Amino acid sequence: MPIHDPAPATEPQGLSSQQAAELLARDGPNQLPGSAPKSTLAIVREVLTEPMFLMLLAAGGIYLALGDKGEALFLLGFVFVVIGITLVQERRTQRALESLRALSAPRALVLRDGQERRIAGTEVVCGDLLVLHEGDRIAADARLLQGELEVDESLLTGESVPVAKLAGDAAKPDAGADLFASTVITRGRGLARVLATAGRTAVGRIGADLARAEAPPSPLQQRSRRLVRGLGALALALALAQVLLGWWWNGRPLLDSLLAGIALAMALLPEEIPVILTVFLALGAWRLTRLQVLTRCVTAVETLGAITVLAVDKTGTLTMNRMAVAELATPTGHWSAQDAQELPEDFHRLVEFGMLATPGDPFDPMEQAIQRFGHDWLRGTEHVHDGREPVFEYALSGEILAMTRVYASGAPDLHLLATKGAPEAVADLCHLDAPRLAAVRAQVDALAERGLRVLGVACGRWTGQPAQAWPPSQHDFDFEFLGLLALADPPRPEVPGAIAECRAAGVRVVMMTGDHPATARAIARQVGLSERPEVITGDEIGQLDDATLRERLRHVDLCARLKPEHKLRLVQLLHAGGEVVAMTGDGVNDAPALKAAHVGIAMGERGTDVAREAAALVLLQDSFAHIVAAVAQGRRIDDNLRKATRFVFAVHLPIVALALAPTLLHWPALLLPVHIVLMELLIDPACSIVFEAEPAADDLMQRPPRPVDDSPFALRALLPPLLQGAGIAALLLAAQAWLQAQGWSQAQGRTVVFGALLICVPLLILAQRNPARAVLHRGAAPNPWLRPMVAAVGLLLLAVLAIPGLRQLMGLAEVGWAGLAAGAAVLALCLLWLELLRLAFRSSASARRRPGYSAP
Repeated sequence: MPIHDPAPATEPQGLSSQQAAELLARDGPNQLPGSAPKSTLAIVREVLTEPMFLMLLAAGGIYLALGDKGEALFLLGFVFVVIGITLVQERRTQRALESLRALSAPRALVLRDGQERRIAGTEVVCGDLLVLHEGDRIAADARLLQGELEVDESLLTGESVPVAKLAGDAAKPDAGADLFASTVITRGRGLARVLATAGRTAVGRIGADLARAEAPPSPLQQRSRRLVRGLGALALALALAQVLLGWWWNGRPLLDSLLAGIALAMALLPEEIPVILTVFLALGAWRLTRLQVLTRCVTAVETLGAITVLAVDKTGTLTMNRMAVAELATPTGHWSAQDAQELPEDFHRLVEFGMLATPGDPFDPMEQAIQRFGHDWLRGTEHVHDGREPVFEYALSGEILAMTRVYASGAPDLHLLATKGAPEAVADLCHLDAPRLAAVRAQVDALAERGLRVLGVACGRWTGQPAQAWPPSQHDFDFEFLGLLALADPPRPEVPGAIAECRAAGVRVVMMTGDHPATARAIARQVGLSERPEVITGDEIGQLDDATLRERLRHVDLCARLKPEHKLRLVQLLHAGGEVVAMTGDGVNDAPALKAAHVGIAMGERGTDVAREAAALVLLQDSFAHIVAAVAQGRRIDDNLRKATRFVFAVHLPIVALALAPTLLHWPALLLPVHIVLMELLIDPACSIVFEAEPAADDLMQRPPRPVDDSPFALRALLPPLLQGAGIAALLLAAQAWLQAQGWSQAQGRTVVFGALLICVPLLILAQRNPARAVLHRGAAPNPWLRPMVAAVGLLLLAVLAIPGLRQLMGLAEVGWAGLAAGAAVLALCLLWLELLRLAFRSSASARRRPGYSAP
């Protein structure tokens, strides 16, 4: 159904800021109905259905049935503590995700108060004038007022062929002036008035399923879910066995056996694993925004640490993206802008037709540089044609790397042609003879060797009747070769250091550019990417089969004269060769390659909306150094996630052993549900706060990338923490056996063992921070949450030992100096075990690295 414009604009002034604010307040934000942030009630409801919470309620109910009201109230009081902690964690994660959503929301260029302003897509209102460029995603349903566009409407129609949109024929039902929200401009520029926003758009009427769509779980999330399900089933099975053994074998009352079974299930449930993944990935994405890197797909955070290849564009990533015409070359002369005072007449036609071959208000930085140069050096001459519009255009294509704009002249059937593009393509259009072609190639090579980007420029005349048909190809015209425009784009000063950092980190940098091979080689030399100066071109790529090209890619880091389909193929071949690829791009045609890469990285400053939406990361500032910083941050997040996972398994094993062993050894229960709840109050923040804030390791970017399939839940990764926990469990059980043999009471033995277990929490945190260093190493980088964590453990231990009511409630007893000495001795043995284990693993790792070592 066509859109009807009730009030077509006669002057493109746009709304005033006050009008826009009033309309926004009246109509609401321009966004589809999506998933609202979780309410407090929803979070509480989720907590009430968690297994840990249900077990707390069951344990509290059993204490009430046994008549122990103090223990029951104490446990049930923890319900509110658990809800509070969960609320804090959820809100923290939610704030990070909301910040990301706000940054990643589509943006729109509008006219407000007569000025162009870039605003969030949610702030677009009815009546706004949208300024539209190639690659933009349209923010709302609108009517085209000026310009000519081609729009991809496949989201609505399923048709992949772009639809032409012409302004000025709105009275015709098939005029094609209707624009729809979420469709993509593939060609052209225009001005459009917004007529519908949010749910009133065509997309909004179809439904909001797209807005509610959630990303599929990452491999790490899938592995963690399988692990949690498996351990949950094991917890239930062992808890049931514990109840039956305690009741039938040990002859305990059924309710006491149920308490022991609940304690074991609480000890076994790995509830921290989902918390770790959610918090680390969400806050990791938030931390990346502080490095000017926006995360559109949170699961990409975990892949950053495994990247082995960075495939980067030259312009704007390795260079400043501040293009300027530096030199001109004609068949008879050469001119340099450096120290020049004027532009000789011999070069005026070259610059004039270079400007005519370029849109008057271009988006591309190179084309902006050409127009800026022409206006600066030809101002006041007859060679500047501001406002002159072509009557027809031949766009740059995969077959011809040149574009031609056709202009009307004074004669009715005579048209002027202005062409620019790759020098070899323009020379081919001009049908140069061999000597002239060799001379042009020599000029191009000389300019490109200095790192300049070179464009050829040609002019022509055509006499014909366009009303009948324009010639199908640019090859159907006769052109005159005018010369070369050479543009400079200096390298970013921080790039050489960033490339050296990548090399030290085992990350290979591959330049993929559409520039001349000599230009690519020159820039590579300037930024330190010249260890392998060989260049492969798009033409060579097209002639090689996949196997040959894959082998060639092992030895080449510079790829020049690439078309978008070449980039896609290169990314796919690197992917198939076992590499983990991060790919940068900015154009509509880069979207397939960005999607194919493990981590697509779009340029935020010069990138199109399509590229940004296809990518997992968006650079808010187009700099290669920020990509390298993101890789380092990804490695830090992965490191800390693994540390937290190791800690969870190391700390849970002694808790499980102390809950299970008394039943098997016919001892009274050592750990009750209330003890495990107190332990969880320490373990949860240690996982989600302390380890998330852990600073980066010193050798973070001096080690090779981790294998992409290296799971933190693999047995090889968990063996050291499991041995740590097993040793501590054995020492605590041995201490309990010794104390019983010495005649200590059950409550006194429990006090010593539980106190030692509490202090083992910070010991195990320290042991995971850097397994290569001593547990009490003083030179480690500071963690802002470590001291508060140690202080919390100390205060909790002091409270349970010094407050008589609390001590009695938890089944503990005074132990005096003898008990403190016994606890200190147990802790010393635990620390000794951790150190011996660390030395054993370090020695084993050194042996594996030794030359000649072969695995048994």
